[in-house]
Amino acid sequence: MNFASLEFAVFVPIVFVLYWFVLKGRTRAQNFMIIIASYIFYGWWDYRFLGLIALSSLLDFLIGIAMDNADDERRRKLWLTLSIVVNLSILAFFKYYNFFLESLEDAFTLFGHPITTHRLDIILPVGISFYTLQTMSYSLDVYHGKVKPTRDPIAFFSFVSFFPQLVAGPIERASNFLPQFLRKRVFSHDAAVDGMRQILWGLFKKVVVADNIGLYNMEVMSNLDEHNGSTYLVFMLFQSITFYCDFSGYSDIAIGTGRLFGFNLMRNFHFPFYSRNIAEFWQRWHISLVTWIRVYIVLALKKDNPYSKYFILTLVFFLTGLWHGARWGFVVWGLLQAVFMVILYISPKRSRDKEYVAQGSFWPNWLEISQMLRTNLVFIYTLSFVFLASLPMTEILKFQLKAVMEGFTTVPVLPSKVPIFFSLVMLVVEWFQRGREHALDFSAYMPPTWLRWVIYFVLFFIVLFFGTHAMAFIYFQF
Repeated sequence: MNFASLEFAVFVPIVFVLYWFVLKGRTRAQNFMIIIASYIFYGWWDYRFLGLIALSSLLDFLIGIAMDNADDERRRKLWLTLSIVVNLSILAFFKYYNFFLESLEDAFTLFGHPITTHRLDIILPVGISFYTLQTMSYSLDVYHGKVKPTRDPIAFFSFVSFFPQLVAGPIERASNFLPQFLRKRVFSHDAAVDGMRQILWGLFKKVVVADNIGLYNMEVMSNLDEHNGSTYLVFMLFQSITFYCDFSGYSDIAIGTGRLFGFNLMRNFHFPFYSRNIAEFWQRWHISLVTWIRVYIVLALKKDNPYSKYFILTLVFFLTGLWHGARWGFVVWGLLQAVFMVILYISPKRSRDKEYVAQGSFWPNWLEISQMLRTNLVFIYTLSFVFLASLPMTEILKFQLKAVMEGFTTVPVLPSKVPIFFSLVMLVVEWFQRGREHALDFSAYMPPTWLRWVIYFVLFFIVLFFGTHAMAFIYFQF
């Protein structure tokens, strides 16, 4: 079931009424309602993979109890190993099986011994990369003593399958999210209203900005060889905006929907285009994934060696790239991020700014402008390894080189005025709100009632009028 669909618009109010009015105050019944709603939500795409979610949930639920019952460290470690091996094996089979075989064939061919392997026609279950990491986080947090193992299967299954963030995150750690299913939840009008604002902004980014630019992106992709370098440069820019608006739009809708049901999901994006260096960018882009990988990699590795932080950085971004997809373009993209991060960390002039850019001022200074331009150019250019990942590496490099050589000497094919205008609107609004939780967060300054309702109605009708090219969320394929 797509967030930007009529089915979801009907589905959420029904679940909301049952959850708060019929089952009010009955926490276990509400959790059971979440499981039913989540399985309906996921089964709307492909009911055949519901058993996979149930199996993953059951496995880690039982392993958590087994670790709690274990009387020595060796047994606890064995149970943890079982959780990691089974979860990663499931993920590797569905997502990476054919990629590994293809890479194996290429390696043997490179050394003059070509081999033939048997590929499988595997359907990638929607969201498997997200909920697999979430269930694994439970076993890891139980092992490290960060969360007490639960013996309530209803709470645990609802934690794994919670429908707003089931298929594309944010990826929650058990220590942060599971306790919310174990305590009584009280409806908050303020939280629900703020959640609705965030949902509205997420829909605007997804169906108005991302989906309309997506038409231009598909047109360019359909005949890449026929375009000049400046068109490639514009394509890279707007594809980056598409990725951001598509995925952060999903996260906004997920977080806002979670707040409707009394849950606080972690922030996944924090206006990353206003970052002054690549390290700050990765503190603001897909925060839940990078945090998950960094936390558990650091826990697993010894950090005695002074150079270990560079190894950890490289490993974190290698895994970040590989997590995104089973193609070498994703791996190269992740490793390039690691290279830029290491260069930044060894630089004696590295900026250590922790606050958002131009704090206390409307305009950034010239240094901040140059820093943001440099950071975004690096990200936009390297992201092309992701959205062109289906092409051979030589083709990707050819298009990138052409964009550099001809980028400012030829006339580009531009998108229509509508996506350009709304992209600028999105960037301006998020610049104004860069210090807030989301773009329609009015907690610091509450506009007059009439102005708020004007904003809501304008955005609502823009979504209805311009959101006519609904596309699947990009991150569903990851």
